[in-house]
Amino acid sequence: MRDTIFAPATAQGRAAVAVIRISGPEAGRALVALAGRLPRPRRATTRRLSDASGAPVDEAIVLWFPGPESYTGEDVAELQVHGGPAVVGAVTRALSALGLRLAEPGEFTRRAFEAGRMGLDQAEGVADLVDAETEAQARQALAQLEGALGRRYETWRSSLAEALAYVEAAVDFPDEEVPVDVAARALPVVSGLVADLEAALADAARGERVRDGYRIALIGAPNAGKSALFNALLRRDAAIVTPTPGTTRDVLETAIVVEGYKVILADMAGLRAAGDAIEAEGVRRARAWAEAADLRLWVVDGSATDGAWREAADLVQPDDLTVLSKADLPTGADRRAIGEGRCALSVSTLTGEGVEALALALGARVVAALGGADFPAVTRERHAGLLSEALANLARVDAAALETPELAAEDLRLAARALERVTGRIGAEDVLDVVFGSFCIGK
Repeated sequence: MRDTIFAPATAQGRAAVAVIRISGPEAGRALVALAGRLPRPRRATTRRLSDASGAPVDEAIVLWFPGPESYTGEDVAELQVHGGPAVVGAVTRALSALGLRLAEPGEFTRRAFEAGRMGLDQAEGVADLVDAETEAQARQALAQLEGALGRRYETWRSSLAEALAYVEAAVDFPDEEVPVDVAARALPVVSGLVADLEAALADAARGERVRDGYRIALIGAPNAGKSALFNALLRRDAAIVTPTPGTTRDVLETAIVVEGYKVILADMAGLRAAGDAIEAEGVRRARAWAEAADLRLWVVDGSATDGAWREAADLVQPDDLTVLSKADLPTGADRRAIGEGRCALSVSTLTGEGVEALALALGARVVAALGGADFPAVTRERHAGLLSEALANLARVDAAALETPELAAEDLRLAARALERVTGRIGAEDVLDVVFGSFCIGK
């Protein structure tokens, strides 16, 4: 018999209400032991809870969800108790005494997946929804939970099935009355799929960035005004600002919300030939972070005349934003040099000039990068890897490959299996462990 599990579904600590879930074949027996009898299914009922000795534990709201019409597909009970640690601890001890086991992270949702209540992609949507910090993250996670991702992959899988039917017809009925070009009919379908998967992979960063955050690096020479600008954009003093060049030695990351999207803003060491080993390591980390960022703000001291801005110029990409800092000071040669070659925004963190305009420009960049009418086909690195695997198999199916339809059919089957693993129609045990191991206990 399968274990019956339980876990708090709400966070630890003092609260008005704590929810404790129970799932498994002994859920009904456990509820009767605590509450006296089973309530009507899916009807909230107030009951006195008692432990095995009959000692009162709490006055609680109890719910009963007989399987298979429950979250996990099993018999499920839910206890809504007062949220003090003493009450939660007493209920936990009472359930353990009845032989129930504390759930592993993600075990409730894993059981729902194994019972066919949701696909693996939807289970990932549950985890993302729990972790969502912004409106955009919540929208994406909810759409995935509701099956938007699975529907896209099912459309591709159906097209693969069509192509495979043509090729297998050539394999299974070579001497029957089937058109001689039956295998070749798979080519337009495969070509369309290749184009769709290539477009999905090209768009892969969008879904992942909504989940993990759009990364913006502030780069420039020492004392260019990066830390002051960092603080101005955050609207708080997060970085130390001094007149001494090289004050910032490490990468300082902070998450903010821009137009409803999560953004990771990073202040970092000024880029120059390092004077000691500590600064050299700071410069190395700054360069690595900036190279991997989605957008760089190239901060140039507009009052300077020493040409120090050239130290960071090799990191700047065409679509990056240039910020001329210290606009409250007299214009220097560096401001004129940068202004001649690039569209730049002038900013003074002392007077506030240009800060709001820069914030609006950043918001526009974030929306342009992460917004979109279509639901992204990739929201995790796992999805991108499986799409790449499917695309590699499809790329081998061309006119020459169809001369040996048996091999072409196997490539199509391999591509279909890669797509099916996204939604969990086919999935190895270790893949499931990775997915559900990221959940919180009680979900």
